Amino acid sequence: MSLDVLIDQDRAATTQGGVALQRANPVRPIPILMYHQIDVLPDRRSPYRYLSVAPQNFARQMRALKQGGWTGLSMRDLRPYLTGERTGKVVGITFDDGFRNVYDNALPVLNAVGFTATTYFVASETGGSNRWDTANGGAHAPCMSRQEILRWVAWGHEAGSHTLDHTHLPALSSAEARRQIFDSRQALQDLAGQSVDAFAYPYGDASPEVRQMVAEAGYTSATTTRRGRVKAADDMLMLPRRIVRGGDAWFNVLFKCLVG
Repeated sequence: MSLDVLIDQDRAATTQGGVALQRANPVRPIPILMYHQIDVLPDRRSPYRYLSVAPQNFARQMRALKQGGWTGLSMRDLRPYLTGERTGKVVGITFDDGFRNVYDNALPVLNAVGFTATTYFVASETGGSNRWDTANGGAHAPCMSRQEILRWVAWGHEAGSHTLDHTHLPALSSAEARRQIFDSRQALQDLAGQSVDAFAYPYGDASPEVRQMVAEAGYTSATTTRRGRVKAADDMLMLPRRIVRGGDAWFNVLFKCLVG
């Protein structure tokens, strides 16, 4: 099926009145996009090259969503749509890890098109770097500073948690996993001066015990790396996303939003 046909079908669904996104039985599944770095793509030998999207490409993607009638939202702003309290043609915009290049290259674009987004910060690397990547051969990239995080939230975007140290939670002791989940939330709340309610599991992995800790910590949403769009039966603390890769053009992103 062509992209044009999918877009036409989507527009028809929007205009025919049956788009009550009730949590029990949504008419249209809700996509959540997952980005990492918005920067010039690293060397082809880099193991994480696919996790970078060029700034010009990102700008084209956001403009295409806007022109297609989509509203990009942070997880906080998306929540009423996920629960069925509101309806509309919406897409979640999320960034993992808290890279400075997201502040430099994505923030102006988001503001220009009127979208909000969530960045999941690695709390202990505020003003630091992606040590979890460089340990495995990835290119060094700085993370947002305290002042940049404050400006991010001042523009209406959301600060979410990605643990203290970007660690593989199911491999940790219960005590350490709890510390990573609870203390990162508190640290980011103290920094941002607002409630931190969104969480993303590093590497997308969560055991039932880890998921329960996330609930006990007070997060109201948590995202994974499981591919798909949010549907009625999905757990709000185990939400799927659609990863945007470095080679994805604007039409690929539209396709990810339209196809589960």
